Amino acid sequence: MNDGAVDILLVDDNPSDVKLILYVLKNHGFGERVQVALDGTEALEFLFCTDRYSQRRIENQPRLILLDLKLPLLDGLETLQRIKSDARTRAVPVVVMTSSRAERDIYRCYELGVNSYIVKPIDFAEFSESVRSVGSYWLMLNETPSASENLRQNCGTADGSGGGSIVAEAVGDGKSSV
Repeated sequence: MNDGAVDILLVDDNPSDVKLILYVLKNHGFGERVQVALDGTEALEFLFCTDRYSQRRIENQPRLILLDLKLPLLDGLETLQRIKSDARTRAVPVVVMTSSRAERDIYRCYELGVNSYIVKPIDFAEFSESVRSVGSYWLMLNETPSASENLRQNCGTADGSGGGSIVAEAVGDGKSSV
């Protein structure tokens, strides 16, 4: 992945879950452009193009983030909060896939802006079907704004150079109306 473009950012530290999710995604045609991050810190480095991912272009955001809650270094809730609080990543759909059924986790995730919360099934067939369904919905049916449009709307310009607000640009000469 030379340009850093991916369809899915999978954030999970459980090797068995990662292997199974990748297997199911690949078998259903969604596994060609998946980036795995083993903790929340790595996920944020990838999304914000820092440290080991500094060569990525921030415009190449994933179309979907699959996020576990129980992660080392930076847990899933803090990772979700940082993703949804930054204008550059706010529009990227985040699906939490976790073993936690705790009401406080579910509530907090929705409070932070998660797009969906799924408890990982223990049964192999059910787990596989949930991953397939998530991939089908979020990658085939769901429409999201393009990353460059999201950056332009929220940060000024697609190249991240600032550029001012769209409203200010539209009415800047006093001749345009919004």
